[in-house]
Amino acid sequence: MMEVAIKAINLTKKFGNFTAVDHINFEVYYGEVFAFLGPNGAGKTTTIKMLTTVTRPTEGTAIVNGYDIIKQPAEVRRSIGVVPQEYTADEDLTGWENLMLVASLYGIPKKEARERAAELLDMVELSYAADRKVETYSGGMRRRLEIAMGLINRPAILFLDEPTLGLDAQTRAAIWEYVYKLRKQFGTTIFMTTHYLEEADQYAERVAIIDHGKILAIGTPKELKEKVGGDVIMIEVNGDINVARKIMEGIDGVSGISVTGNTLVIKVKNGNTAAPIILEALNKASIRAMSITIKEPTMDEVFLEFTGRRLRDEEGSAEEFMRFRRTISRARR
Repeated sequence: MMEVAIKAINLTKKFGNFTAVDHINFEVYYGEVFAFLGPNGAGKTTTIKMLTTVTRPTEGTAIVNGYDIIKQPAEVRRSIGVVPQEYTADEDLTGWENLMLVASLYGIPKKEARERAAELLDMVELSYAADRKVETYSGGMRRRLEIAMGLINRPAILFLDEPTLGLDAQTRAAIWEYVYKLRKQFGTTIFMTTHYLEEADQYAERVAIIDHGKILAIGTPKELKEKVGGDVIMIEVNGDINVARKIMEGIDGVSGISVTGNTLVIKVKNGNTAAPIILEALNKASIRAMSITIKEPTMDEVFLEFTGRRLRDEEGSAEEFMRFRRTISRARR
């Protein structure tokens, strides 16, 4: 059996009459990458703040690396690392000075701190910029430095809150390369939040979908896709789309149909088996199929299935939007 690194027990946080996190329960295993997937305002960051002892739960508790977040907060903090959404490095200090500052806050002896800082800067490929002020760093360099800062105390668990927010696709991929490198090198457990569907799909061993403070599903990306059911067939038609949809409703094995413009999105158990039957039925009705695509469900379809909406269409609060803009602004300097 896998050993549990994090165990949330009816974890709840209320702000007045608003419930940000609503009695959630889950487990994270040592050595895995666990993703919290959800839109802005879903409760992801609030959950991290409770797990890292920044915010006290209203109800429930959690065990992090064997310590209770309410009864043993100091022990929790000593055994974890945190990379928050916003950049926290002091821009007036160099990368090296920032690492040494964080090491001193953890009470790490100077000789050991210097060795760790050199090792981490090498790992995130920032040795060449160690003596440069952080204000001269690009967004990707800043995020890599933040990861190094989060690892200076050799944490058993690293919390990454939207680690690639505001970064371009190439830099995001590079950040994940460093994350996997540190997990391989140090065996670090990774708990990350994200609203990038492809990140959760590609990089996490297990994913929890959270919305309105409640966990709606937990599993591997493959398991969650299987819950959506089968394959998705997308057919662009030349003809009456409503008639085409009616025809699809009468075909065995079709479990769901939606329409986008002149395109039918059809859920079936087996796409390769269903496609010829569907095309033949459309042909008999003199409806021409302009194009057809068969694919497995994506995390976008998974999110739509469990929440009834698409993640990319969601908007956060004004406060979250301004925080997002500040992060992007600093990343682009």
